Amino acid sequence: MSLRKTKLPHTLVLIYLMVVLTAIATWIIPGGQYDRIEKDGRNIPVAGSFRFSEHRPQGLGALLISPVKGFIEAAPIIVFVFIVGGAFAVIQKTGAITAFIHNLALKFGQSKALRALLIPVTMIIFSLGGAIFGMCEEAMPFVLIFVPLALSLGYDTIVGVCIPFVGAASGFAGAFFNPFTVGIAQGIAGLPLYSGIGYRLVIWAVGTAIAIAVVMSYASRVLKNPRISPTYEEDLEKRKNLEINTAGQEEVRILSSHRLVLILFLLGMILLVFGILRFKWFINEIAGLFLALGILSGILGRLSSEELAKSFVQGAKDMINAALIIGCARAILVVAMDGKIMDTMLYSMAKAISNFHPVISSQLMFVCQCIINFFVHSGTAQAALTMPIMAPLGDLVGITRQTSVFAFQLAEYINPVLPTSGVTMGVLGLARLNWEKWAKWLIPLLVLWIIFGFLSLIPPVLMRWGPA
Repeated sequence: MSLRKTKLPHTLVLIYLMVVLTAIATWIIPGGQYDRIEKDGRNIPVAGSFRFSEHRPQGLGALLISPVKGFIEAAPIIVFVFIVGGAFAVIQKTGAITAFIHNLALKFGQSKALRALLIPVTMIIFSLGGAIFGMCEEAMPFVLIFVPLALSLGYDTIVGVCIPFVGAASGFAGAFFNPFTVGIAQGIAGLPLYSGIGYRLVIWAVGTAIAIAVVMSYASRVLKNPRISPTYEEDLEKRKNLEINTAGQEEVRILSSHRLVLILFLLGMILLVFGILRFKWFINEIAGLFLALGILSGILGRLSSEELAKSFVQGAKDMINAALIIGCARAILVVAMDGKIMDTMLYSMAKAISNFHPVISSQLMFVCQCIINFFVHSGTAQAALTMPIMAPLGDLVGITRQTSVFAFQLAEYINPVLPTSGVTMGVLGLARLNWEKWAKWLIPLLVLWIIFGFLSLIPPVLMRWGPA
């Protein structure tokens, strides 16, 4: 008798099981809280102010209500996913993107040099975006461009996701100028803004190189044998829907309406970068930009009002699975905060770190930040939550504040795999990529990144890395 292959439950089921486990933890872990002060619009815990408080176990009511609260708190990113999905469906309907990708894939397919440069060059660009201005959510729309491009070149969905998403993630974790992580964390720790940039540049380069090497190696193997791809069956269907097959074909004629849509899209991307850098745009503004792009593309692409509306609704409808997962994932943090165990966990981790050699303490600080990252995915929010505690703790155990900031920053390496991350699940939703398949593929890269994180914390401790 043959054993049937074990199949994991649906991602939504796995996420809800995590909500249940967090609720159970509120019955075991005592309640506690830090005093908080408001600084620059953020509530920051006061180091040394922790006290155990009234126990607040979360029961059946919390299990039913927390997903609702999660949806409310995650509403901006859920709306963002719906609007971007709808807008790209309209742009796709005009035929401009399909024709452009077809011709681009034809050119790359005919040139070995261009094909060889595609992955490293584009991943470095996205990595610089993550390292310089904190590109994270902003990388999501590009998944809808690079997945079909990767498929048309003989790669798979995973390669298409990796180029913008893993590229940006490697830069975000190894950031040397990211104002949302390095800038805020250094400000809270009392360090000169963007100090220590030299060592961070080295870490950014090596961390990005690791990601590029893994993706290029995998892409080469998929090109030789497409059946090794975890998404092989799904990709066959996607290629049919895209109607892209460059074998033995000539370039598709780009119509005047296509050119107008492509020019509009390019201008939109330029405006996106300018808005982020100059006006600090975030999810709401970016979503508004893509809504405008969708509407104007439909008009320039000569779609009827009914075609435009139906395409937008269909594109948004395809994002429902991702939206449900994002809202449910936020429920984990809701339960932890309502049960008052978040601060207790932070306090316990900080207390445990103080018992070891500075090198080990710095590495344990990195592990603790990774654990907190499971609950709090925003780099800004995590900096505000943890740095007021970790920075002075580092002083006590022989770790410089620069190293404490660095340990916090490196924890961002695990974000691309977290099912509790709205950005991760949003990206996978846009790519229509199963989380279990993505996680299984990503684990080897995560192991390399984590080992690299442990090793990269040793020099700062030994050289007493300061504010210079």
